[in-house]
Amino acid sequence: MSDSAARDRDAAEAESAFSHPPVVPDASAAYGSHPDQLIDFYAPRDGRSGAPVVVVLHGGAWRAPYDRQHVSPFADFLARRGFAVASVEYRRGGGIPQQRGAGPVAGRWPETFDDVAAAMDALPELLARELPQADGRRTVLTGHSAGGQLALWAAARHVLPAGSPWRLPAPPQLRGVVALAPIADFATAVALDVCSGAVGQFLGRAEDFGERAAHADPAVLLPTGIATTVVQGTTDVDVPQAVAEAFVDAAAKAGETVGLTLLPEVGHYPLIDPAADACAVVAEELAQLAW
Repeated sequence: MSDSAARDRDAAEAESAFSHPPVVPDASAAYGSHPDQLIDFYAPRDGRSGAPVVVVLHGGAWRAPYDRQHVSPFADFLARRGFAVASVEYRRGGGIPQQRGAGPVAGRWPETFDDVAAAMDALPELLARELPQADGRRTVLTGHSAGGQLALWAAARHVLPAGSPWRLPAPPQLRGVVALAPIADFATAVALDVCSGAVGQFLGRAEDFGERAAHADPAVLLPTGIATTVVQGTTDVDVPQAVAEAFVDAAAKAGETVGLTLLPEVGHYPLIDPAADACAVVAEELAQLAW
């Protein structure tokens, strides 16, 4: 496939994924005082009690224009599959970098990580209050693109460097992680200029990159001991397959097996598009860990 054809296909897939109207959650709750520190909750549509929980971390290159609204149809799709869903908002980058023609800066250091850590720590209490029919003991994390990085990171807080403010003393109580086209290996993502330099913007100045990457790059926060699967489209031009493969290879070198589900002729956006077959594959991967 030519570059122009691949871009055209990516644009069509994005249009489909973003064409669904936002779905209003059943409840929302704050986990902090900032307006972005919110979690939306979607009850399982079949009304069952004891439903497993899927925590969704949205993508968008950690940039402010992309918030949790664009994954609300995906959250509703999972709720219709019998899951209780918690969709997390977090602070993202909003400034404009110096280079001409660039979009908003990616991420906020350290606020983006402060928020994900705080949301996960607050989740058990908020779940008990907002979705009492959910079984928080069966929680699976998922995230798309930049959200995939955050999901992998949230599952790795117990292996963060000593002294990290986000480090946990023990592994989080998770059934597993299903990372969707995640920005999971920072070195590979930088080499491929994923999302127009998003990783470099996220970590800040060049002199800070190495130190901050040690606290943020899923490919170095291994092994976690948490069951992990990566779902990746083979024709993804936004976060290419090579990024997922680099993460899986890094896990293997660390002595951990990470599942890799490759979806032929699938790009970046069908993974969160309820109208796409790929979305049903994602739901099945979640179910294998959760049930």
